[in-house]
Amino acid sequence: MPRWAVGLAGAGVLLYLVHLYLHDPEHGGFLSCPFRLLTGLLCPGCGSQRAVHDLLHLRLEDAFRHNGLLVASIPLLGVQWCHSLAFPYVKPLTARNWVVMSWAVLAIGWGILRNLPFAGHLGH
Repeated sequence: MPRWAVGLAGAGVLLYLVHLYLHDPEHGGFLSCPFRLLTGLLCPGCGSQRAVHDLLHLRLEDAFRHNGLLVASIPLLGVQWCHSLAFPYVKPLTARNWVVMSWAVLAIGWGILRNLPFAGHLGH
């Protein structure tokens, strides 16, 4: 990937984070989840914008309430990134099938679990 494309993507992410910091998704103005609009169910990513907004304001409990999978994934993704930096000549964790499948099973399981009737406290 060209260096300018990486810089452009990084600038876009930074601008989006600034926007999320300044504007609370809880009060609208952001795109709704198409999966939820079509099915009425929460997808594994529902609540992620609100969770990131809460994290940017250091409200960990609220962030976890909005999307616990996202909050729990950040340290795990950090470990994967640090592993890639520490061992640049070793196959990265994200290129290993068991890691990719584990993330997929975790996300699907989270999506199912948070829609069960007894799990109403698992994010919204």
